[in-house]
Amino acid sequence: MEPMARAQARPKSRSSRTLAIDIGGTGLKVMALDAKGTPLTERGKVATPRPATPAAVLTAIVALAKAQGEFDRVSVGFPGVVRRGVTVTAPNLDGKWGGFKLAETLSKKLGKPVRVANDADVQGFGAITGHGVELVVTLGTGFGSALFVDGKLVPNLELAHHEFGRKRTYEENLGIAALKKAGKKKWNKRLAAAIKSLDHLFNYDHLYIGGGNAKKITLKLPPNAKIVENVAGLLGGIALWRD
Repeated sequence: MEPMARAQARPKSRSSRTLAIDIGGTGLKVMALDAKGTPLTERGKVATPRPATPAAVLTAIVALAKAQGEFDRVSVGFPGVVRRGVTVTAPNLDGKWGGFKLAETLSKKLGKPVRVANDADVQGFGAITGHGVELVVTLGTGFGSALFVDGKLVPNLELAHHEFGRKRTYEENLGIAALKKAGKKKWNKRLAAAIKSLDHLFNYDHLYIGGGNAKKITLKLPPNAKIVENVAGLLGGIALWRD
């Protein structure tokens, strides 16, 4: 996972307005930010279309974008691996996303420069302090992850499909399907075990937990862990334009 991918050069204006887009397996969200990353509009949201093909998702994004007013550039958080603006994986969307030129295609549709990063990376940029080792995990349709050291992203971290407990992966244990099947109590017990395992693995200073299902957490978190608002997945979009 790369911290950013470009379709065009960065506009020179300091007052540039950024349209931040968060593509999720369940919902699509957008918000306009000022040059400092402060929200300028109310968050727009629609359910992710099914099937979640590139064509269907981009059509929905263009409609959401029109309701956000003027903007100069675009940041996108995508639920999968992204390399140089091209989506490599999208396990919770549709198979047609493999090799899709998201930055280039969306740039043509919106007429603005676009940068794309993994959605957990973007949420991390919106949550971290920039000091020490900071791990971000997102609990949504799937399981996202991002690692930062003194504010710098460690690229290509993909914990979701690594084995964790009973020969199942983090996503198989903690994704939305697992939550529905196991129930909130058992899911929280699994999450507690995952936090302990991740702490031993990364020796992080801080853990940030986001995503739509973070509101399902009932366990007492360790002192160095906290839940972050889901809007961080949009607010972090401003970081993709920091050169």
